[in-house]
Amino acid sequence: MDPDDNVCLCFRVSKRKIVNYCKREKPPVASLISECLSAGTGCQWCVPFLKKLHKQCVEGVEDPDLPVSPEEYAKRRASYRQTGVREGVEEE
Repeated sequence: MDPDDNVCLCFRVSKRKIVNYCKREKPPVASLISECLSAGTGCQWCVPFLKKLHKQCVEGVEDPDLPVSPEEYAKRRASYRQTGVREGVEEE
């Protein structure tokens, strides 16, 4: 996923904004990422991805990433919105 691709599709919050927020504010828990333009508070599809980015930031990963294309990400979210089931997402 590129830095300017949206992780939170409901509120159009990019990976860059989330990573910069985590590096700058150092939230102790991933749920506080919601303070970054309400990321994760809409349909909640992105919550596992927010947790993954948060974990990478906490661990000091220089360039946190999500190994999924924006197209595949949007496709999985559309399926989630229809079924309520997260497919291909590692819950942590």
